[in-house]
Amino acid sequence: MSLEFLSDEWFAKVKEIRESAGEVSTPAALADLVINITVKTDDGEKQMALVGGMIEQGHHGDAPTTLILPADLAKRIFIQGDQSAGMQGFMSGQIKIEGDMSKLMALQSAQPSDDQKQLMKQIQDVTA
Repeated sequence: MSLEFLSDEWFAKVKEIRESAGEVSTPAALADLVINITVKTDDGEKQMALVGGMIEQGHHGDAPTTLILPADLAKRIFIQGDQSAGMQGFMSGQIKIEGDMSKLMALQSAQPSDDQKQLMKQIQDVTA
């Protein structure tokens, strides 16, 4: 079962996967990190957030940083785990940053835990 990236059904499935995983160990650098992400799609903008290294639907009011990027790049970074895509997107101007840019340094340098890798694999498997 593949669900369209950023669809309501996809967000619901991601939430279900995340909740069924229980306690997921998170690197200290990501534990308290909240970053809003605005994804530009053909149908407008979709909002999500990275909270403690986990994807959530919608923005958080207390996030100090917002990333704005196109959907294909968001998928490469957050679903396929392509960290180089993030740097390339930033350097080419595809990624805009609002707020505290230093919060992104923690995101760039943190290595996901084994728990997070397993969770991301499950999310990859249901993403079209």
